[in-house]
Amino acid sequence: MEKKLARRVETLRQRYPDSEIQLWAMDEHRVGLKPLVRRMWFPWWQTPTADVQWRFEWVWVDGFVHPASGETYWWIVPQVNTDLFNRVLADFAQHFGVGKDKQVLVVLDQAGWHPL
Repeated sequence: MEKKLARRVETLRQRYPDSEIQLWAMDEHRVGLKPLVRRMWFPWWQTPTADVQWRFEWVWVDGFVHPASGETYWWIVPQVNTDLFNRVLADFAQHFGVGKDKQVLVVLDQAGWHPL
């Protein structure tokens, strides 16, 4: 992987010799709420009852990190899909001024909603 990544960085340097080249990594993590399981004590003659909300509430945290500096950039999104991920990438590019003078190589995993 390191050799392939080094080749891609070198390709960017050759293609854009006057641009700043940065390497970033990105991953997402699902966080949310789910019911808690607890023990409760009841007298043996009573039937225990407990109200439980069995719905799950999830959000995803999309995190970008620049390993050389430790700088991070975060997004909290309500779902994962290609359209929303493309909007997150567009915002990342705008926020960090990616363009003719600055090229960024973002390392992604192989999640189904990541563009090829």
